[in-house]
Amino acid sequence: MAGLSLKCGDCGALLRSVQEAQDHAELTSHSNFSESTEAVLNLVCATCDKPCRSKTESDLHTKRTGHSEFTDKTAEAAELISLEVPKATPMDANEPAADASTSTQPEEMVAPEVDKKILEELEAMGFPTARATRALHYSGNAGLEAAVNWVVEHENDPDIDEMPMVPVNSNAEASKPSLTPEEVKQKAQELRERARKKKEEEEKIAEREREKERIRIGKELLEAKRIEEENERKRLMAMRKAEKEEEKRAREKIRQKLEEDKAERRRKLGLPPEDPATVKPSAPVVEEKKSMLPVRPATKQEQMRECLRSLKQNHKDDDAKVKRAFQTLLTYVGNVAKNPGEEKFRKIRLNNQTFQDRVGSLEGGIRFLELCGFEKIESDEFFFLARDKVDMAVLNSAGSELTSAINNPFFGVL
Repeated sequence: MAGLSLKCGDCGALLRSVQEAQDHAELTSHSNFSESTEAVLNLVCATCDKPCRSKTESDLHTKRTGHSEFTDKTAEAAELISLEVPKATPMDANEPAADASTSTQPEEMVAPEVDKKILEELEAMGFPTARATRALHYSGNAGLEAAVNWVVEHENDPDIDEMPMVPVNSNAEASKPSLTPEEVKQKAQELRERARKKKEEEEKIAEREREKERIRIGKELLEAKRIEEENERKRLMAMRKAEKEEEKRAREKIRQKLEEDKAERRRKLGLPPEDPATVKPSAPVVEEKKSMLPVRPATKQEQMRECLRSLKQNHKDDDAKVKRAFQTLLTYVGNVAKNPGEEKFRKIRLNNQTFQDRVGSLEGGIRFLELCGFEKIESDEFFFLARDKVDMAVLNSAGSELTSAINNPFFGVL
């Protein structure tokens, strides 16, 4: 049975013709229409003869005018609906009138004509042919972006994957022209520009995250360095404290030895021993406390300091000789540091009489040069520092220790 109206699947409105359906689609953007056997309601006001096409419209008319009596003329106005789109141009007067019998025959329905190039692009993006055709048809072949937007807006429609059908004659009508090559190129450029801006924004966000990570790692490294320096400071303090305690114990032993020698001399001379009441009580011996700090190997700089301290203590009766040895060592180290490429400053003949008098004959002098990197070569005839083993940091530390030993009168005393 032929339909009596077109029904909008989006809002349920009944429409008398294709033209009304088109007008309704332009006003509401609804695009889901189907034939219906339900006739369009036609209620005529008995007072002013105003036609109303729905119960809602008649109720609104009653509210505005007070007219409440209506005559139902739906059956009289009902007629089979024609799916043919009305022609915009008037018919030629000489054209013969169409046969009345053909107007009542159902129109042949075919798939709408769409832009083939855009259709191929949509199919390449993964959209089914029916969905891509429907999107292009209802978006007016406006372009790839418009079709994709239509699909997104209507993806929940139950008939989205059904091929749309239109009357044969509608394909002959002038549809909205597709985009020109220049417009297509411009649209593509806009899409590429939008994608580029989005990518730049994502890269900026990623760069900010990487910068935050770098700052976090930097803070962790600084904190680790601070903790290491604090531990080193505590270790040096504990070392100095232990040295002072050892020196205190040594002085106490010397005092006790002097007291014993004094008592022995009084005994040999036949003198009575001293009254214990007049003897000052000796200070209690400080018990050695074991350090709870972890034992760490001495650094090269500490070994240099200990070597110089040992040299001074072993020759404490000859300060001039010790000072001359320190100055000679400082000259050797300074020459190498200033001229690391000159071999003559990095090579010392061991049997040289001047070297032996100033450094070689003193215990600790050879050891200090070895800590600076010098090695014996050619059957122990020379002391040599290879160019690739010149360590400026070690030489600078050696210079600092020697300068301190020369200028500090208390060096090696404790």
